[in-house]
Amino acid sequence: MKSQKFTLSLLTLIFGCYAFGQNATNELPVSIEKEFSIHKNVQQHTNAIFDSLVKIRRDFHSYPEVSEQEKRTSKKVAAYLESLGLEVKINIGGYGVVGILNTGKIGKRIAWRADIDAIASDIPDVVDFKSKNAGVRHICGHDVHTTIGLGIANVLASQKENLTGTVYFIFQPAEEIFKGAKAMIDDGLFDIINPDEIYGLHMSPSPTGVISTKSENIYAHRAKIEVAYKNSINKDAAIKYTKELISKLQTYEPKSEFWDDRNILNPELGVENPNTIYKDYIAVRSDFHIDQSDDELKISTVIDASHMNKLNSFLESIKTEIGHSNFSKDLLSVEFSFVLEANKSPMNDKVLTNETMNSISNIYGEQSVIPMFGVAPGQFGDDFTFFQKHTPGVYFFLGGSNYEKGIISMSHTPNFQVDEECIKTGVNYFSSMIIERLNN
Repeated sequence: MKSQKFTLSLLTLIFGCYAFGQNATNELPVSIEKEFSIHKNVQQHTNAIFDSLVKIRRDFHSYPEVSEQEKRTSKKVAAYLESLGLEVKINIGGYGVVGILNTGKIGKRIAWRADIDAIASDIPDVVDFKSKNAGVRHICGHDVHTTIGLGIANVLASQKENLTGTVYFIFQPAEEIFKGAKAMIDDGLFDIINPDEIYGLHMSPSPTGVISTKSENIYAHRAKIEVAYKNSINKDAAIKYTKELISKLQTYEPKSEFWDDRNILNPELGVENPNTIYKDYIAVRSDFHIDQSDDELKISTVIDASHMNKLNSFLESIKTEIGHSNFSKDLLSVEFSFVLEANKSPMNDKVLTNETMNSISNIYGEQSVIPMFGVAPGQFGDDFTFFQKHTPGVYFFLGGSNYEKGIISMSHTPNFQVDEECIKTGVNYFSSMIIERLNN
């Protein structure tokens, strides 16, 4: 209802301004009228297919499949895309599927990515449509991601005559093990498609009806930091000194509010506040590991960094401190390495981030889009970053919580569940966004 009121008020404003300049003509310019009617069509079509999308999502949830075993899910996705009249490619990089919606008119080429795999988990399901595959659950929301991808394909296929260009729907396997995106690319994905831009989403614990993102990295950079000394060093003293040094150089003290994950969405402290505590930080995220050989003593731990420059400056600070210590002559190296290559967080294109956030906000209201000013620690990332290395794009967070009903969509938690209204939100917002990217 809010989005409809916003659209009507915006139309009134546009009409009033135009009428003033055209001696109060009674008609909207054809281009403006067409632009807003297509988004009304999007909402009407989404409402019409919503119940069927909920059934699809619950089917995926009931039959989850772990990474590299998504045979049934892949088959269901391909059949649905074919029923919409899309050209479909299967078995790309494993059980990857691509649907191609070609309008037959010259225009932009936009890709949408949805991941399809589930997680191994023996914890009982918390919804009525429980997993029927023992030891596997959708507790990261990929069943919702897949359903939204199919819903967008359905909506855009219904508007094909009003669109230009081409839309590619990528249904990616094996995201949970950070292999699927690279496998699809290595298997020739970009020989099949040639997108100008690429987009995708992930569930977040924000309320249903809200999306959020920011330019550049949207996850913390997680890296292993390792300090190596000659093995001739005083081992106990070097270990104690290095542990204390790394701990001292991190941004927050152990008792800081930073370490309470409940503050990530805190209005005063969280990532959606311009003064968030979750920016410009380095945080030690694991115990220290000691590795000795005949030649070397290595001391390592895992850290999260809000930005790459923070990671680099942290490294230089450690080198400088040790260089002025009693251990300088025995220092061999100070290095960091990403825990997994895909832990280099998805990096959102600045221009596309601003343009897409603005377009969704203009159509569905300012309350629909919340900008992020920081990144949460303690999270890994998404191999969506491999696609972004080929094609610029944006990765969004989609709220799925309903606090009044006790539904919290915090991924990878035992009680993970979603308010299924978020499916409607995702299909509406991102169908309209893609239309704007294609036609404008």
